[in-house]
Amino acid sequence: MTLVAGVDSSTQSCKVVIRDAETGKLVRSGRAAHPDGTEVDPAAWWTALQQAIAEAGGLDDVAALAVGAQQHGMVCLDEAGQVVRPALLWNDTRSAGAAAELVEELGGGEAGRRAWADAVGSVPVASFTVTKLRWLARHEPEHAARVAAVCLPHDWLTWRLGGSADLDALRTDRGDASGTGYWSPATGQYRFDLLERAFGRTLAVPAVLGPAEPAGQTPTGASLGPGTGDNAAAALGVGARPGDVVVSIGTSGTVFSVADAPAADASGTVAGFADATGRFLPLVCTLNAARVLDAAAAMLGVSLDELARLALSAPAGADGLVMVPYLEGERTPNRPLATGAVHGLTLRTATPAHLARAAVEGMLCALADGLDALLAHGATANRIILVGGGARSEAVRRIAPEVFGCPVLVPEPGEYVADGAARQAAWVLAGGEQPPAWSAGQSQEYGAAGVPRIREQYAAARELILERAAG
Repeated sequence: MTLVAGVDSSTQSCKVVIRDAETGKLVRSGRAAHPDGTEVDPAAWWTALQQAIAEAGGLDDVAALAVGAQQHGMVCLDEAGQVVRPALLWNDTRSAGAAAELVEELGGGEAGRRAWADAVGSVPVASFTVTKLRWLARHEPEHAARVAAVCLPHDWLTWRLGGSADLDALRTDRGDASGTGYWSPATGQYRFDLLERAFGRTLAVPAVLGPAEPAGQTPTGASLGPGTGDNAAAALGVGARPGDVVVSIGTSGTVFSVADAPAADASGTVAGFADATGRFLPLVCTLNAARVLDAAAAMLGVSLDELARLALSAPAGADGLVMVPYLEGERTPNRPLATGAVHGLTLRTATPAHLARAAVEGMLCALADGLDALLAHGATANRIILVGGGARSEAVRRIAPEVFGCPVLVPEPGEYVADGAARQAAWVLAGGEQPPAWSAGQSQEYGAAGVPRIREQYAAARELILERAAG
């Protein structure tokens, strides 16, 4: 049996899966925690990766591996390959002002947003690497002066696994490069003019590899795949195909589809990313997803399972109680300084069950807004596939069809980002035009008629929050 490994280096933890390269059967796995925060020393990712590998039984018998990881994080290296400062993660919103500046500099307003969308498929927001580089240049010039290269979390981990300290050995893929704000999915080229505009000078960046192009080898001889960003890896892990919409509920919430043509949404709602197979991955992202459930459970002093039970005991629409879940600001809509709120609190709705229901519905309504935007820009939703840690909640699975207004397919629980990375590693070994056709696990379909008042109540409360944030 030939074995391959896949890594998911997410915001909160590192997971490693080891699978049969031919069938995809899980052989063993391991995980380790990451530190909290919106900036992290990349050394913590490396330590967690080594711990997860050890828990998975090591890599001595693995023929190839690949890394999927959180997108956008800014990892700056000096000429010797040393990390200059802790990496700013995707959920660090301090560069919101830099994002606005960069749009203004290309014309401002609709013209500026259109210029960015045409150039790189997306309009800059605080999450993107390009805005973090502008923030660094403006606020930490002493650190900026030392920077020789910039890369992303998965790029850095792949580079470390290859054992090289040479900046020329940095490698990435289309999927992760498309989230930087200075690489174009439509042309397949870096926009060094935009990188220089953001940072003030050009930096070394990773070479962009094809979907199954080797990124090198580990010191023990295992092949390294190009890796990719977490959403592209998840799409590969669940076997998403054109016509599928994936809703992923993790630290962030994402709604994305596999497409044959690049997207360029000047409103900035839909990010025009690339996927890990040579196609494209138009995507809408919310900052607030599974941690909304965590926060609600903490407020009520209950477990997540009990939160789900409470939510399902309340009526659809929670009798008018609405939670707008902007607990960490928000990316879609782009309101990095917004805060969350609960509306419709009365004596009747002041119960744990109503609050639990409002938390689940609010989180799902924010994702449903993303689904609407995706469909408005040409996506097709033949299937909605629900994945991520939040999808393990029985309440989320049962309420999602009511909010989305259509049936939802929930694959059996798995580490789909790590699985996608492992599938890519198997593809690197096998070669060919398409990734290996691993057998899919069991999925469960949840169906229900939509409940329009859930979305209507949420929309009214959301607009109050957006008006306040805009003011």
